[in-house]
Amino acid sequence: MPRSMTGFGAAEATAHGRRWGVEIRTVNGRALKCSCRIPEQLHGIETQLEQQVARHLARGAVTVTVRLHDESERAAAHLNLAALQAYIRELRPVMDSAGLELGAGDLLGLPGVVEEVEDETARNEAMSVLEALIAAACVAVTRMREAEGAALVTDVRGHIDTIASHLETIREGAPDISAAYQARLRQRMDTLLAQVGAQARDEDILREVAIFAERTDIAEEITRLATHLEQFRGLLDQAEGPVGRTLDFLSQEMLREANTMGSKCQDAEMAGHIVQIKGAIDRIKEQVQNIE
Repeated sequence: MPRSMTGFGAAEATAHGRRWGVEIRTVNGRALKCSCRIPEQLHGIETQLEQQVARHLARGAVTVTVRLHDESERAAAHLNLAALQAYIRELRPVMDSAGLELGAGDLLGLPGVVEEVEDETARNEAMSVLEALIAAACVAVTRMREAEGAALVTDVRGHIDTIASHLETIREGAPDISAAYQARLRQRMDTLLAQVGAQARDEDILREVAIFAERTDIAEEITRLATHLEQFRGLLDQAEGPVGRTLDFLSQEMLREANTMGSKCQDAEMAGHIVQIKGAIDRIKEQVQNIE
């Protein structure tokens, strides 16, 4: 069953004295595009996170948010004593001459005094935890995508049935269009020629009808559109794998056939059915934009 590209999933865990949380949000996108929001001390692992997401999701704009609450001793930042002492030596004479106090908070806020500890072991530990959390969050995302995908498929099937119904009406009525044109043409020619005492010849009328029939023939378009509908139904029944791009392409081809039919059609009733077909195709095109 095709899946939607809209979904949300979250997972949490506690490991190594740290509380971890991962949230994954996905919306529609032409390809898989992942962006990561992670704590500063974990910068550099974005590529690894994106690779983990790609194992579970095939398409969509994905936002991964990682939250970390560190209760271990590693949460303490490193104090650069050399930089701190250098600041004190430089600032003390200035502060004393101005009669100001040199506070610890002011010193700790100076550039280079407090440094984040680069810990490769901690990064490896983080990835071991985050891999499991990403997998769990992606399961929740996929579950939501499948539920919404089922609703999308139901809606699209309704539009496909609408198109098929109008197309069948057009198929049945198409042969009568030329006959109706022939009757109207004969009536007009008889009326005009009667004014000068002449009569329309059958061969002249048949020649005009033949030209009209060739110009307005939509049999090929009807056949191609019907074929596209069957292909569309087959993809909606497909059990696995992304089908959104193919559905988008087919909907464009369906609209192209409907537009060609509309440009050839010279019958008001048939034109009304074609308008209904085009409206249904437009609604399908909107829906398939969110199918993976």
